[in-house]
Amino acid sequence: MTGWNEADLTGPEGEDWRVPVSELAARQQGLGEGLAEAGYSGAFIQHPVDLYYFAGGRQNASMYIPAHGSENSQSVLFVRRSLQRAHFEGGGDDAPHEILSFPRMAQLAQTLRQRGVISAPGLQFGEIPATYSERFVKAFSEFGTCPDITSIIHRQRETKSMWEMKQMEAAAEVQIRMFEAVETVGGEGVSELELVAAAEAISRSEGFGGEVHMRRFPLQCDRGVIVSGRAGGIPSFFDSAVGGTGAHPLSGMGSGFNRIKTNEPVLVDLVHAHRGYIVDMTRMFVAGTLSQQWHQRLEDMVAVKDTVVDVLDQGDTCEAAWEQAFALAVELGYEDNLMGMKPDQSRFLGHSVGLQLDESPVVAAGFDRPLPIGGTMAIEPKAVYQEGSIGSEDTWIRDDEGMRPVTAGGAWPWLTEW
Repeated sequence: MTGWNEADLTGPEGEDWRVPVSELAARQQGLGEGLAEAGYSGAFIQHPVDLYYFAGGRQNASMYIPAHGSENSQSVLFVRRSLQRAHFEGGGDDAPHEILSFPRMAQLAQTLRQRGVISAPGLQFGEIPATYSERFVKAFSEFGTCPDITSIIHRQRETKSMWEMKQMEAAAEVQIRMFEAVETVGGEGVSELELVAAAEAISRSEGFGGEVHMRRFPLQCDRGVIVSGRAGGIPSFFDSAVGGTGAHPLSGMGSGFNRIKTNEPVLVDLVHAHRGYIVDMTRMFVAGTLSQQWHQRLEDMVAVKDTVVDVLDQGDTCEAAWEQAFALAVELGYEDNLMGMKPDQSRFLGHSVGLQLDESPVVAAGFDRPLPIGGTMAIEPKAVYQEGSIGSEDTWIRDDEGMRPVTAGGAWPWLTEW
């Protein structure tokens, strides 16, 4: 007996917030086809974000997905806990995969062999700790060497389905209310942390789960980066244009105890995630007015953004978008201040988003491929100086008609005065 039932697991007003079974089935099939194309027999998935993506929940579990055309074509989720919850989150009796208790490690290889597995499944070496993965490398040693299937999953997740796009659109609607809260609360003398608290109250009340997932170690990000004046010029450990003081050294990025002063730029960079799907947006605020110099810097960053969008809209590569936009920024005089100040500059102008904040591809050197149809990307050119930072950011979707903003776009001004 348990003290709960499945009716307890709902969204607001009893909404069913599970990933649709049709989505899970399509994703499992897509991975199976990618594995077959790469010549791998199957994938053994253990990263929590990918368990949610393929199995509908992030229980303590591992999921085996066979390559397309394998003898046993059904996926299986091996669950340590909670088996009952994993069954419900996977779609109940309609789940496209089996849901079983996790066998003893000594019996894991034999369990897979009974399902027709004859060669080592791929592991997510790029996502899970080495000491953890080594346990499974040893368990599967009788099958041979486990390949790394991290990039296959990352590439599959680059293209969002219509359902995924709808989640991001819902996230964007909440995010606008977060900016409205900042506009309402802000003004001279208000601290950065007070502004973040106002925005986060909206986000949490609408179902934000408490974490912004990232791929890159150390897997940390403050989803509300509001920096005022000179705080906007302080670098941090985080690979982004704007660092900020943070609340204390262990939380050494984002908003701190600095209070807004008149006529100083206040950069507001907010993330919201709806049912796991992230949108990212930045706008500028000021208590009073900004100087003409700051206005020109903002106008120039918007021009750099337009260049990135135009290149991606034409189907050119992310690397080409970086090269052309960077060249424009240099021409406009921002070589030493684009995306940070030397030596702490970031070398990108946009990052894909989805279930994680730092997905691929990226508007940067080395990404010699376009943003795919169905790709979702936050484009965020920013200029950083000792006296502050300024810039813009919206999350964009590339669909059959080109690039379109999923966040506010021109519906929220680049600069708001308190």
